[in-house]
Amino acid sequence: MITLSVDAMGGDIGLAVTAPAAANFLQRRPDAKLIMVGDQAQIQTALQQANAPMARISIIHASEVVGMDEAPQYALKNKKDSSMRVAIQQVKEGNAQAAVSAGNTGALMATARFVLKTLPHIDRPAIAKFLPAENDQLTLMLDLGANVDSTPEQLHQFAIMGNELYRALYPSHNAPKIGLLNIGTEDIKGTETVKQAFQLLQQSPVNFIGNIEANQIYSDKVDIVIADGFVGNIVLKTIEGTAGFMGGIIKQEFQRNLYTKFSAFTALPVLQSFKRRLDPRRYNGAIFLGLRGIVVKSHGGTDATGFAFALEEAYQEAQADSLAKIEQGISKKLAAA
Repeated sequence: MITLSVDAMGGDIGLAVTAPAAANFLQRRPDAKLIMVGDQAQIQTALQQANAPMARISIIHASEVVGMDEAPQYALKNKKDSSMRVAIQQVKEGNAQAAVSAGNTGALMATARFVLKTLPHIDRPAIAKFLPAENDQLTLMLDLGANVDSTPEQLHQFAIMGNELYRALYPSHNAPKIGLLNIGTEDIKGTETVKQAFQLLQQSPVNFIGNIEANQIYSDKVDIVIADGFVGNIVLKTIEGTAGFMGGIIKQEFQRNLYTKFSAFTALPVLQSFKRRLDPRRYNGAIFLGLRGIVVKSHGGTDATGFAFALEEAYQEAQADSLAKIEQGISKKLAAA
């Protein structure tokens, strides 16, 4: 049985999203349990309204909620009974195998790092996320915003953590292809940090394929993309904006006149498939890598469908025992580097 702890109050909408998502997730995963953390009375009411299977849900009361605009250090120092912190504490105490929150990203990272600590040999955690790619494949990208300025050694650590997570979740990919995001494929390009990271990765016992450009992220050439958090976050937001822009343009063109509306009707199966494959909710759930526990961050503004996918991401990581495999892989590969 897999047990996940949930910050039920976090995010832009809170219980209106987390409660129905919990019910949906548990209906699909009969071997899962949830610990819902937050205002006990409100959680109980919301779960009952969502027809959630209460036999597989426990509720832990937390008296505080971290606001989406609160400074991370303020939340860490002044909100020790927040739903976010108590949910993470369940992982530390061994009551849950993973925690999920849609709350303030900075506060979640600061709290998770304080409560769980980092893995041996890891300087800083990184935010990682799977993105859709060609041929129904997935590309793992990190860091997506935890560290706006990274050293070459930290980029090297990100690559090893990403490598071990990918192998844990997809055992058939024993040697995932790792690319370093740069402005060109030549090793003479990029900042000094990127150039030095290139040299470290060349000597590392991972399947490093060299520099890649942003237009190759979706290709089957690469399985894992490494970048510092500043670049990675900009790339992620650009991807999200481009997907929304493309969807809007396609909708406008099909509504242009009677002929295009008829064309839209005949193309409906393709359009529905296109929409499903690019639906950002299906890829909701970023992973905080490098901690002594599994923490998954949901987009703060997602709906119940998206939050259920974040729960699914945490479930998959817990089921694959990814944390133990990541820690073991880090020790081996950094020792061999």
